Amino acid sequence: MVAESHRLSLAPFWEVDDLIFDEAEYRQNGNIDTLPREERDLLMSGVVLFRKCMLACGRGIASTEALADAMRREGLSDVCVVENALDAETLRIAAILSERNREHRIWVSYGSGTNTHDADFRQAEKGLLAAMEEEPRLCLRVIGQLHLSAAFDRFGDRVERLTELSYADYLKALSQTDIAIAPLERTLFNDCKSNIKFLEAATVRVAAVCSPCAAFRTIIRDQENGILAADAEAWREGLLSLARDDISRRQLAEAAYRDVMARYSPEAIAQTQVRALFGVPPEYPAPEHVPGLNILMANVYFAPRSFGGATIVAEEMGRRFVQKGARVSVMTSRPSVANSPDGDIRYDIDGMTVYASVLPDDQDALGQIDNPAMASRFEEVLEACQPDVVHIHAAQGLGTGLLRACQERGIPYVLTLHDAWWLCERQFMVRSDGRYCFQTKIDPAICQACVPEARHLKDREVLMRQALAAAALLVSPSEAHRSLYLANGVAPERIVVNRNGFRWPDRPRRNRIAGSVLRFGFVGGTEAVKGYGLLKEAMQSLDREDWELVLVDNKLNLGFQSIFLEDWSVKGRLRIIPAYSQSELDAFYDQIDVLLFPSQWKESYGLTVREALARNVWVVTTAPGGQSEDVMDGINGTCLPLDGRPQTLAAAVSALLDRPEQFDDYVNPYRDTLATYDSQAEELYHFLEQVSGRGSSAREIAQ
Repeated sequence: MVAESHRLSLAPFWEVDDLIFDEAEYRQNGNIDTLPREERDLLMSGVVLFRKCMLACGRGIASTEALADAMRREGLSDVCVVENALDAETLRIAAILSERNREHRIWVSYGSGTNTHDADFRQAEKGLLAAMEEEPRLCLRVIGQLHLSAAFDRFGDRVERLTELSYADYLKALSQTDIAIAPLERTLFNDCKSNIKFLEAATVRVAAVCSPCAAFRTIIRDQENGILAADAEAWREGLLSLARDDISRRQLAEAAYRDVMARYSPEAIAQTQVRALFGVPPEYPAPEHVPGLNILMANVYFAPRSFGGATIVAEEMGRRFVQKGARVSVMTSRPSVANSPDGDIRYDIDGMTVYASVLPDDQDALGQIDNPAMASRFEEVLEACQPDVVHIHAAQGLGTGLLRACQERGIPYVLTLHDAWWLCERQFMVRSDGRYCFQTKIDPAICQACVPEARHLKDREVLMRQALAAAALLVSPSEAHRSLYLANGVAPERIVVNRNGFRWPDRPRRNRIAGSVLRFGFVGGTEAVKGYGLLKEAMQSLDREDWELVLVDNKLNLGFQSIFLEDWSVKGRLRIIPAYSQSELDAFYDQIDVLLFPSQWKESYGLTVREALARNVWVVTTAPGGQSEDVMDGINGTCLPLDGRPQTLAAAVSALLDRPEQFDDYVNPYRDTLATYDSQAEELYHFLEQVSGRGSSAREIAQ
């Protein structure tokens, strides 16, 4: 991290409030010897690393002058001091604490946050024992971990132990005592420590007796706002004087409170110490009003991981929104990288700011759907971006918790329904046997029978229904897909059609060589829902050689192979190529005459179908569904029933093979009716403007 900071021309500080980088001085701390060997070795193993990190940074911030001097002796020349100070939470807690109970006993408190302060406590032990022996009203309250000497046993209930308190409860317990003690062993290690124990006591108006270490001497005026005790007799006298004079004790505590607030309040430290180090932040003029929308999009993938049709649509819409003057941010996922932390990253691409997180892999089925971990990260993105509207594309993996975060903040969100994930546990409504589920109105009982091991379907339905109902607008890429959601209770005025655009050709298609074999293409990968298994059976059943099939393995670009030639037994020619980029579309479609699109579900749209139709490539597709809405059977393609039978596809392919000449000069007569990214973006931007509050209602949009 330090190396990366320097690479980015940043100047990192190494900030510390303990002498943890000098092994020799660290070992002088007597508290270390009281620890078990394993804990002691663990502490000491970090010393070398701390020193290395400190020197690598090149600049340091210390909490005391003594610590700053120690850092300089280790070779760090640029060191500043910012003392440990009070924080807003401590002050808030102190302000609401009730008055201490006035009783006959005088309670002395000692707070120890860890088990490393036994040697420190021994500095006050003799004087404290003597004072308690001499003054029967004196009692001891130990807050935290401490090995207390058996010599205190004789005082019975005058000694009290409190452990495992929250910070608020610790301050409350401290405030109910009369005297706080902060003994420290006289070592350089302790001279480097801050005076936080005195600050805490002063904040709750408790008088304090402290060892005369450097940090305490910077604020304590002996006998005026506190007492410094260097030996057993000084501890005895200091404790007795405070125990026997209530007025003096209270005056001392009030003086300490005034001095601490004047020097260590957040405002005081900011002005006297932080400002000297960092300067005053520059005053920037108020940003000019940007006429475009502030849009936050979310999609499970995003460039450079451009995987899937929804991702391509999200990227293209984002680019065009930027061109329209909108500010566009994106929430997405990223892969985990071996030997690297799984922290969130931010990067800019095509004028968009992208926030990418590694998806958690330790959640159950319902947890993956709701995904509170991603929701928490999304809340930070919402806070940073302050969007006018949120547009959710493919939320699988990201979770419905993103939408809840929008609802809690009153930010309108739009859902583009790229598939049936919002209605069905099986995203594409394809059963485990690879066959399409022909439900229109979803029956939960049928769903439970389809996924018998799933015990979360009722809860899933509640989450999804709530997410759909709270959306400002629902967007479908096709009329067929819109009909599915209408059948499942979505009001017609709440869902609109916004046909997906696609990348049109940059140049004319290269002419097919007359008399050559007919060339087929398939881009659906190995998923059964895309018809891979059905395609394989169909092509293997063909008893002829006059064809070529180009298979796109969309996993190759992700680092592994999913389609293997040796798994196929066909008479025609097979070629496997990696997934193409958007700039390579024309080159890919030059290689084929017919696109095979045997999808086994009613697709919400079918991006590759439109890409092929725009390039005068014949399309063989299943129907009904969004994939077939631009295909005219027998004119620019072939429509097949969703029957799941390879024989149906084989017959259609054979019919085309019998008349290859029809493709020599083929032109799609309905090419000009296809959507474009520009037309889609124009319409979608209008929808987003309306739901952001700049226009009409969702009902008027639908009309």
